[in-house]
Amino acid sequence: MRVALLLPFLLLTAGCAHQSRMTAPIAPGWITPAEAVHAANDDPQRGISGTFVFTVKNVDVTEHRLYLNSEQDYRHQVALNVSLDASQREALQAQLGMPLDRLVNRRLLVQGTARRTTIDFTNEGKPTGKYYFQTQVKVTDPRQVRFAP
Repeated sequence: MRVALLLPFLLLTAGCAHQSRMTAPIAPGWITPAEAVHAANDDPQRGISGTFVFTVKNVDVTEHRLYLNSEQDYRHQVALNVSLDASQREALQAQLGMPLDRLVNRRLLVQGTARRTTIDFTNEGKPTGKYYFQTQVKVTDPRQVRFAP
């Protein structure tokens, strides 16, 4: 009888158990996007230097820059955005051995400094006075980017 009374309770609470996705462990010394954003906000001038680990959620290519973003929406407040000059595209693809569009959902390590960067909204090329902050790692050499184990 006790088992019959306890069974519905157990079934209900089992459905409430937290199910987490398995993710690869973070090695000591690697900096996550959340840690990078927090540290860059604490010291906007110097930011934080080291090895950043993140999963690419979005790749953006503009006329002048290319971006590897840790969030689908690069404007998200916890996004870490890796920025390279667009002329580095082929060298980065050669370094990683694949086209940029195949980097989505792959884990990367990036050496550099994450800094809080002010992004101005513009209207017809002129600043509107509105802005937001983004945390960026500006990469100057594609060898600063590699796959995480």
